[in-house]
Amino acid sequence: MKQKLTVVKVGGKIVETPHSLELLLQGFARLDGPKVLVHGGGRTATDMATRLGIETHMVEGRRITDEAMLRVVSMVYGGLVNKNVVARLQAAGVNALGLTGADMDIIRSHRRPVRDGIDFGFVGDVDRVDADRLALLLESGVVPVVAPLTHDGQGNLLNTNADTMAGEVAKALAQHFDVTLVYCFEHNGVLAQADDEKSVIPLITPEIFQRLKAEGVVSGGMLPKLENCLAAVEAGVGRVVITRADALGNGCGTRIALA
Repeated sequence: MKQKLTVVKVGGKIVETPHSLELLLQGFARLDGPKVLVHGGGRTATDMATRLGIETHMVEGRRITDEAMLRVVSMVYGGLVNKNVVARLQAAGVNALGLTGADMDIIRSHRRPVRDGIDFGFVGDVDRVDADRLALLLESGVVPVVAPLTHDGQGNLLNTNADTMAGEVAKALAQHFDVTLVYCFEHNGVLAQADDEKSVIPLITPEIFQRLKAEGVVSGGMLPKLENCLAAVEAGVGRVVITRADALGNGCGTRIALA
C-alpha cells in the first residue's frame, strides 16, 4: 500500500495576506505524513513591478513575461514569497525547503509558443517532473515548498502557472504515493452562486463540469483550475479537493472525481 501524500496549492491572495497565510500554514503544519506546498504570488509581483516602473500586461489572467518581468517574478516568487513561507513553516516545526523547478532539475518546461498572435514571453509549459528526486526529499523528511518557476534546461528560467505546477507534481508523485491534491483559496469551494459561500458544489465530475460550464456557473479562472483538477484525477491522483485555506484538512469544499 502506498504512503499517503498531500500536495497543497495556495494562491497569491492567501500567501500575500499575513493573517490568511498564518491560518493556511497552521493547517498545513498539522497535516500528517509527507506533503508538498506549491504557491503563487502574482499580486506581490505586480506591486513590485509597479515600484520598478515595469508595466504589467495580462491576457485572460495570464501574465506576459518579458525579460524585465522575468527578473521581477524570479525575485518575488523564488525569493521574497518563497522564503517567507519557508521561514514561517520552520517556525511551525515543519522542515521546509524552498525550491523552483530549476533546483535539482525537478521541473523542466519549454517556452510557450506564440498562439493566436499572443507571445507570452518567458512563460513555461511543463514537460516533466522528476518524481524520483522529489520522493527522495520527501522520504528524508523534507517538505518541498515550490515557487511557480521552472527552467528549460538551457539556462533559462520560465514563469509557470502555479495551478498547473501543482497538478503536474501531484500526477508525477502518484507513482510513488497515494496522493491527495488540494487547491486552497479564499472561498469555501466551487460556488453555485458567486455571492453565497453556502452554495458549495460538493462534487464535480467531467459530466457535471461540462454542464456547469455551459450554464455559466463556472467561468474565468475557475475553468482552467477545474480542467487541471480533472486531468489530475484522470492521471491517477487519488483525491482532488478545492477548499478554503483555513479549512485545510477538515474535509470541506468541492471534491473532483471521475464519477
